[in-house]
Amino acid sequence: MELRHLEFFVAVVEEGTFTAAAVRLHVVQSAVSAGIKAIERELGAPLLERGARGVTVTASGEALLVHAYRTLEAARDARDAVALVRGGLGGILRIGTMTSTGSLDVPGILAAYRQAHPGVGLRLVVMPTGSRGLVEAVAERRLDLAFVSPPGAEASRVRLMPLATSRMDLVIPAGHALDQAESVSLRDLDGMDFIDAPMGWGNRAVVDRAFEQAGAARRVTIEVADTATVPAYVRASLGVALLPRPETERLPEGLVVRRLPDAGLDWPVALAIPRGRRLSAAASALADQIGEAVAT
Repeated sequence: MELRHLEFFVAVVEEGTFTAAAVRLHVVQSAVSAGIKAIERELGAPLLERGARGVTVTASGEALLVHAYRTLEAARDARDAVALVRGGLGGILRIGTMTSTGSLDVPGILAAYRQAHPGVGLRLVVMPTGSRGLVEAVAERRLDLAFVSPPGAEASRVRLMPLATSRMDLVIPAGHALDQAESVSLRDLDGMDFIDAPMGWGNRAVVDRAFEQAGAARRVTIEVADTATVPAYVRASLGVALLPRPETERLPEGLVVRRLPDAGLDWPVALAIPRGRRLSAAASALADQIGEAVAT
């Protein structure tokens, strides 16, 4: 049984289709199909069933999957051991990130890592489902590590390394009714239209909880996945928004920032690390470097 064929099998299971697995592995789909068929012939059992909505893993496939992960991780560890003897790490790290990481200088951290480990390739991934999707991807082995804003119960599936916390400020268009108010609290925003991230994003979860704790309600009339585009919608008077402070310190003209005294408006950023399995040497080195960067 070839390691490459096991990689094909794991990729199809994780991605859900042969096409997506082929894209991820940078091979043609026919090669993936041939590799899976070779394993099925060797084992004498079907591993995957094709359907209109993708593939379904058979009982035999589920049994193989556990050992496939162990085998591929053992092969990875063997490569890491030889790479360390030869003086450098290699491989590719799949890193999840949010569209905004607050005060955390992710590009600077990754630049320092690449300088120390030039043999390691980095692939950054942004999930349309936000931190919830990033946590799931780390737990399901589709990502090695991820920068997340802990979304709630889903975070129990991974280990979290706290990295930074940013206060969330209110952003309103100039001339808004609250522009000249002496002070503003969440209760003053009761019933207003908001521009916010989709459900599952960490910053959305922070604001939803804060409003609930304050006994206030709001209407999220526009959901925007890219935090950097929110100010443009606010400036167009389509609603108001609560954004992390690093974002509110570089706003265009026509917007006003108000700081709120309410509790619960602190937006955390953490590193999601797989729970219950050993990191590769490359991933472990990156996690250590991130920890050192936030400690200084």
